[in-house]
Amino acid sequence: MTADTERGMDRATHSPAQTPVAPAIRRWRRFRSAAIVLATQVALLAVLLGFWDHLTANNKQAAFMFGSPSAIAGFLGQMVRDGSLWRDSYVTGLETLLGFLVGNFVGTVVGLSLWYSRFVSRVVEPFVIALGSIPIIALAPIIIIWFGTGLISKVAMSTLSVVIVALVTSYKGAVGVDADQINLMRTLGASKFQIFRKLVVPASLTDIFAGLKLTVGFALIGAIVGEFMSSSEGLGHAIFKAGSLYIIPKVFAALVATIALALLLTFAVGRIERLLMPWRRIH
Repeated sequence: MTADTERGMDRATHSPAQTPVAPAIRRWRRFRSAAIVLATQVALLAVLLGFWDHLTANNKQAAFMFGSPSAIAGFLGQMVRDGSLWRDSYVTGLETLLGFLVGNFVGTVVGLSLWYSRFVSRVVEPFVIALGSIPIIALAPIIIIWFGTGLISKVAMSTLSVVIVALVTSYKGAVGVDADQINLMRTLGASKFQIFRKLVVPASLTDIFAGLKLTVGFALIGAIVGEFMSSSEGLGHAIFKAGSLYIIPKVFAALVATIALALLLTFAVGRIERLLMPWRRIH
């Protein structure tokens, strides 16, 4: 038996046994990479909090201006015990979620629909740019006059913060579809609606979900700004009230809750993206 034949038999013998091991190895590598990233993030956060605490420990002026991690933790504990943290987070979360859903739905539908007519898209482009250039806080007095000071006005502020971004990103995804693929479908006899439904919309999902992740923050900003203007509850109200009383640690405590809410919503969007676009999973 020749050496080449022996090597071939050896590969044939060991290859089937090695095949099931490959997925386990990939999972282990992903887990190890995620663990290293998480450990690095925790270490950086610990260093930042340690430096912050050291800066404010023996400096009353710095403690007044910047608070301290221990004082912020104390206010967070107090807000948990009296229930204000959960109540304010629920109110702001509801306003943000409703504005996020309505704004993205309207913006995405309009943005994708503009693919049907380049003439219409060119006509409305300056109006979209004009609306997008208006600072959201400048619209707050008008929104309050139109919708009052309740939940609807906060949802309207959140929606307006989101809709233009959703429109632009979805339209960008629609017009960026490969022209050769569109021509191929036309050659095969597909109607414009079939091209839109089976090619344009799926191909735009990448840009749409990029916009969704971006607009989580915009929706939250809109809700917070609305609560600044007129509200008796919510994280924005808590931040505004604590700031007006110069209770800086409580301001940071409410900000921590706001950041946690934003991270939770962003995580939810990421999970939905993984479900709807499994081919984009990183191995």
